[in-house]
Amino acid sequence: MKYLNYHPIAAAILCSFAAASTQAETAEVTSPDQQASKIMPAIEVLKIKGQQQSHVFDETGSVILIDRKQIEQVQPLSTEDVLRRVPGINLKSEEETAIVANFGMRGLSASESKSLLLEDGVPVAPGLFIGNDRYFNTRIQRVESVEVLKGSASLRYGPSTIGGVVNYITKNPDDGVQLSARVGSFNMQEVNVEAGATNAAEDAFAGIVATQASSDGFMDKGYDMSDVMVKAGIALSDTQKVGLKFAYHENDANISYRGIFLDAFENGERYNAAPDDWYLTDRTAFDLNHELLLSDTTKLNTLVYWSDITRDYWRYDVNTAASNAAGRWVYADTLTGNNRSFERVGIESRLSFDQDFMGAAAATELGLRLMKEEADDNRIRATRSSDRSGVNDRHIIDSATSIAAYAQSRIQLTGALAVTPGLRVESYEQKRVVLTDNGATAKTSNTEFLPGVGATYELTPASQLYGGVYRAFSPASNGVALDGLADQLLDGEQSTNYEVGIRGNAGELNYEAAAFYMDFTNQVVTGNSNPNLSQSNAGATKHAGMELVLGYNLGAGFRIDSNATWVPTSEFETGDFAGNRLPYAPKLLANMALSYNIEALSLSLSAHHRGEQYGDASNQVAIPSTAAGGIWGGLLPAYTVYDLFAQYQVFEGFTVFGSVKNLTDKDYITGLRQGIYVGTERSVEAGFRYRF
Repeated sequence: MKYLNYHPIAAAILCSFAAASTQAETAEVTSPDQQASKIMPAIEVLKIKGQQQSHVFDETGSVILIDRKQIEQVQPLSTEDVLRRVPGINLKSEEETAIVANFGMRGLSASESKSLLLEDGVPVAPGLFIGNDRYFNTRIQRVESVEVLKGSASLRYGPSTIGGVVNYITKNPDDGVQLSARVGSFNMQEVNVEAGATNAAEDAFAGIVATQASSDGFMDKGYDMSDVMVKAGIALSDTQKVGLKFAYHENDANISYRGIFLDAFENGERYNAAPDDWYLTDRTAFDLNHELLLSDTTKLNTLVYWSDITRDYWRYDVNTAASNAAGRWVYADTLTGNNRSFERVGIESRLSFDQDFMGAAAATELGLRLMKEEADDNRIRATRSSDRSGVNDRHIIDSATSIAAYAQSRIQLTGALAVTPGLRVESYEQKRVVLTDNGATAKTSNTEFLPGVGATYELTPASQLYGGVYRAFSPASNGVALDGLADQLLDGEQSTNYEVGIRGNAGELNYEAAAFYMDFTNQVVTGNSNPNLSQSNAGATKHAGMELVLGYNLGAGFRIDSNATWVPTSEFETGDFAGNRLPYAPKLLANMALSYNIEALSLSLSAHHRGEQYGDASNQVAIPSTAAGGIWGGLLPAYTVYDLFAQYQVFEGFTVFGSVKNLTDKDYITGLRQGIYVGTERSVEAGFRYRF
């Protein structure tokens, strides 16, 4: 695919704004690789106010920070293992390594997340404006920490921040070499190497994180994954530093849209329902980040990013009648390759500075982003004997050019009260060219104005009230906005979001409570079951609930952490499904962990509960029992799973660890999509980390 270029006028505007930034108004929280962090321009989403709190007191919305120690404690195979422990997040797992991302926030459907995924401040989803936002998911092995923003704190980013923002911060390897490895159930094998070095002057750094992992997979959904990330940074002067990151990922996964039939699930049968279907992905990405201190109070950051993703999805056709007779999918000798590639290039600029505003101290940030995305969509009709070659009967080029600008200022009105007004503008043009229809073309464009205001009030140095209201949106994809090669005149999905909360600590206790309300005017929800819903704005929906977080040091090395999300309202207000609950939006989610840490030993027992939820917008209760069962919906029962983790530092630099996940071997359903997705059965893992 050709390299994407910006319109020269837009590029000139960006250059005149200044050499830009990814802000992520840099977090002062230091990870274990502190020296590298001094050299690498930081691109975290959050700004920490000194050492005042583990929470971000400058943020006007709910914030969760998960550091490397917390990540290592739960020994994750995927980002889902981390996110399911975050209040407000619901997952629709398809297999144990989360090759694709399926999560929803605050009552939003987990099959239509409406939330923005970032890696080091850079968009991860292959197509933000052109659709298909699930085809790449950051590998947990390269992640140092995770930042989750909800409410008005996410106004600085876009699009698709209705639920919030998840930002994965990648590792900057320490000097030296660390080797880690683990093995586990389903013939899982993983080796990870981290190596880093800093020069004698301590003004330049380079490092690499490389992972090779494979597994036969639960239910024989195997994979073979390689992931390499190279990072380097240099301080050009006392006021300038530059960092770069190169990443390559490849994964061949034996997965499909198809699950097992109801009778097979109830009889305890566990097998790959599509043993010959393959999901093949690779991704190459490059980020360049520059930071310039213009003065003691003014900073300019520039982030330039490029990525190219290919996703070949080979799926065999089914014989429906034979499948019904057999009680399982029966496949024909014909298959389809839905093969797509995505290229993105972008540049983002953020200028932050402090100033006096009518006698009040103010911290202001101005941002500008230009981005272009292009997708090359091919549908190959092949046969079992054709070695994945055949006729390309659908060849579509989708593209989108977008520009976004925003301004935000945190104004300290009194010693305790700060108000943060802001405005974000997203303007984009989408284009579709159907090469298999003689190059027929259609275009559409849209501009969204997204105001917001938030406030914080410090009750004490260790406790704070916060709240805000903001406008958020998620664009209709090219396939929806330009359905039938006609401009459907669709607005982006729009929501006005409200939030109020309190957070802080008192001695050994830390706490947070937040209430939220989201008012959609034109949400589109397909539930991956009824594509007709995606052809028009589906009407109004509303979402209301609360999130609670509570942690307490019990003493003698024991600690308890818990959170709960209660969403009594997540429903359609208008349209054919008025009064129905959104799919994949349970009323209750809860997590609890009891941990013990003393000297070299760490133990943790955790529980995760997900309430019952519907599998489609019709709210049908019965799960289809045959291949011709109609919409793949039904009421998915509630479940609770328990995990046990242990780590022991044998000596300085050498740690062994192990886990038993789904300790009670709970049998449960995680989702529906042409069959039942089954939650992973009890699994055991063991490994080590050794630093040379």
